[in-house]
Amino acid sequence: MRVAVIGGGPGGLYAAALLQRLGPARQITVYERNAPEDTFGFGVVLSDETLGGIEHADPQVYAALRAQFVRWDGIDLVHRGRTLRSTGHGFAALSRRRLLAVLHERCRELGVELRFGAQAPPAAALAATHDLVIAADGAHSATRAAYAEVLRPRIEEHRCRYIWLSAPFALDAFRFEIAETEHGVAQLHGYPYAPDASTVIVELREEVWRRMGLAGLGEEESAERCAKLFAGALDGRPLTGNRSQWTAFRTVVCERWSAGNTVLLGDAAHTAHFSVGSGTKLAVEDALALAACLGEHPSLPEALAAYEAERRPVVASTQRAAQASREWFEELRRHVDQPPYRLAFNLLTRSRRITHGNLRLRDPEFVGAVEAEAGIPPDTPPMFTPLRLRGLTLRNRVVCSPMDMYSAVDGLPGDFHLVHLGARALGGAGLVMTEMVCVSPEGRITPGCTGLWNGEQEAAWRRIADFVHASAPGTALGVQLGHAGRKGSTKPMWEGMDEPLPAGNWPLLAPSPLPYRPGSQTPHALTAVELAGVRGQFAEATRRAARAGFDLLELHCAHGYLLSSFLSPLTNHRTDAYGGGLAARLRFPLEVLDAVRAAWPPERPLTVRISATDWARGGTTADDAVEIARALAAHGADAVDVSTGQVVADERPRYGRSYQTPYAERIRAEAGVPVIAVGAISSWDDVNSLLLAGRTDLCALARPHLYDPHWTLHAAAEQGYTGPAAPWPLPYRAGSRTPPTGRTDAPKPRLTL
Repeated sequence: MRVAVIGGGPGGLYAAALLQRLGPARQITVYERNAPEDTFGFGVVLSDETLGGIEHADPQVYAALRAQFVRWDGIDLVHRGRTLRSTGHGFAALSRRRLLAVLHERCRELGVELRFGAQAPPAAALAATHDLVIAADGAHSATRAAYAEVLRPRIEEHRCRYIWLSAPFALDAFRFEIAETEHGVAQLHGYPYAPDASTVIVELREEVWRRMGLAGLGEEESAERCAKLFAGALDGRPLTGNRSQWTAFRTVVCERWSAGNTVLLGDAAHTAHFSVGSGTKLAVEDALALAACLGEHPSLPEALAAYEAERRPVVASTQRAAQASREWFEELRRHVDQPPYRLAFNLLTRSRRITHGNLRLRDPEFVGAVEAEAGIPPDTPPMFTPLRLRGLTLRNRVVCSPMDMYSAVDGLPGDFHLVHLGARALGGAGLVMTEMVCVSPEGRITPGCTGLWNGEQEAAWRRIADFVHASAPGTALGVQLGHAGRKGSTKPMWEGMDEPLPAGNWPLLAPSPLPYRPGSQTPHALTAVELAGVRGQFAEATRRAARAGFDLLELHCAHGYLLSSFLSPLTNHRTDAYGGGLAARLRFPLEVLDAVRAAWPPERPLTVRISATDWARGGTTADDAVEIARALAAHGADAVDVSTGQVVADERPRYGRSYQTPYAERIRAEAGVPVIAVGAISSWDDVNSLLLAGRTDLCALARPHLYDPHWTLHAAAEQGYTGPAAPWPLPYRAGSRTPPTGRTDAPKPRLTL
């Protein structure tokens, strides 16, 4: 096999070394356009997991690297003259130049041909004369560009400018320092990589970078300005560059990683923001996986397919974490006024890779200080602290999210709803929400949706509320009122979500005559008379909800239903007073909110669910969502339930763990209104983390409550919490301990022979 490697960075070199070691007869050539001693950047951080893979695959390389490592376990946040340290994290770093030297030496020992100062021939030319071409030519990969039609890369440039520099001493921890200037916020990311040297990255928002006069400065002037900005961290010592320049980070995502016998590796295939330290790590892990797959599969196409299948989920997970981390630093100005320990905790948990639970294991003293600052009682997980909204005190921060059951007849909730909602109320959540309850027969999503447009429905809901209050005292029951708008008259989800009914359709209402998707029924635009009628339907349903005994009411202004479709410019094309700019698009939802608030008892809280982004070009943005939340709060909303999307059918969401939470966090910080976070929050550890970091006030969970109606009580048991925020119903108290399983107390081996 003849193999050409384009790019002599760590990933390309390590792939060459592994392939040569596993196949000594292979002819492998590495093309590197720079000289052997040339390198960009300074230090490289590798995880224990990556090092374990290197040790297993090539003990000689591992031994050479291990001898060079600088190790530390602390992370410092320096802000407003105060340093807070968290320990127990475990890092290993070394000079990038030394890493390359180790890999150069290993490649030469094994017989790899290294061609330095040599521009690689075009990938297509190499592919014609080699069995395999590995493109490890970095984030600006020419190979990726040449095969763009096949690989279909997406490249997104981000908001901050940053520069890589070096300090002539070793920091004793991973250091994050915040500098607040008259021009805006700047941050330093620093870590040691040698006994006498540290990497220092300075990062700023683009507009701050320009206001500070850094645009256009050369390497030396930039280093001097950064050294002055962070003089305290450097103790007056200088910063130096290495062909350093200000740049904006670019995220690279490719739909495919190979084209014929050419395969991408490392930054050529994917990038992850430097704040999670994953570039070299991912490239080395790519090399390990590629070498293994080539040995495990009989043909090159099978091997390349297996390589991509193995690595893509890992890379996607890392990119999601990197996105969360990058966005946190991009919005640093939003966090700087948090209390010191909360800010530090927020920083540490920004990527969702570190959570309340594992941070408590790493550094219980630090977590204890965060909780004490937040006023959380000892031995109380954050999720089991109370929250007051108007006259209602929720005993914990868990919400059983609204979930459409599509199991009603003529809008009437029956025994199914009693059991469904009653079980979840007995399960310990502080607030249990109904599904969207429709204000009129025409406002239903499906024929199976519940309603509150007549007295029979009101009595049925009162039966459920009475059961919850009698059998699960302390649990609040909330009702979500809504109107389906253009998304109505469809089949139940399990028969074909958003598909029109085969027969018996009813006419649809919307701000504009736009079908939800091709094949959907076209609604007609609401007239002034119909607008008044819908307002009245919401007000009358609210009065019924109050008489039925609900503790909290939520107005559904999300997910493309009627009120949501007024808010989005993609679904509201009106030219009257209810369309146009955001203030006009808000007019009708606010009129409905005013009518609902007037009909709802003043001591009972009212929340509003919104879609904080449409996930579509030209739709509602995060900036809009903040303004919407401000307006809702000004009209009497006590909290905003922050969801996203489902407004237009051609949306492109970025799914991931707690992926909607950043929108809630921003609204909480900028609009100053309590928020409910929702969306792929699945563990009690996530709930504790989000609450303690100050990203939300309540966490709403849907699918976990379908899987386990007693999710909250089980979360209490698993954390050893037995306090008043999660009381077990008396008939269930015998089950409050985790059931025993098989024996785990067998004697441990005492000797290793």
